[in-house]
Amino acid sequence: MTFVKFVLHLVNQTLQSMKSKYLFPYWCRYLGWGLVILHVPLSMAGRAHGMINIMDPQPRDQGIFAGEHLFFICTTLLMSAGLFLVAFAKEKIEDEQISHIRLDSLRWAIFINYLVLIISLVFIEDVPHMLELNLWVPLIFFIIRFRWVIWRLNQSLKREA
Repeated sequence: MTFVKFVLHLVNQTLQSMKSKYLFPYWCRYLGWGLVILHVPLSMAGRAHGMINIMDPQPRDQGIFAGEHLFFICTTLLMSAGLFLVAFAKEKIEDEQISHIRLDSLRWAIFINYLVLIISLVFIEDVPHMLELNLWVPLIFFIIRFRWVIWRLNQSLKREA
């Protein structure tokens, strides 16, 4: 009987490690939130000092390595990396149900992303803003839906207990 429990434990550990093979460690979620939070004051400071000007359709310096463009790239990458780490960090307990919720949330995020992309193609002429939308909408929606489903599941478990 003990041998059977041991073998089942090994099989369970192997399956759990295989499912979460491509996810970041749990602590990366906190690093990601730090990057997302760091993005906000940096972007606000850039707008205040004229590094990012939303109202100006033509930037002053047209070079690809211009200060404005490099600042835009750095802040956009900072936000994208933070959202990516938050979205794809492991949970404390990563099981089949969490994997299923993660997959379903990812599917909905892609659907919503293409809906937003099609609508923005029709109504928005500004390509850099469309790029930001296309970078951030799937990750933001994935995080919101995934966290919401997990929260709902936890609430239903609390009511049953």
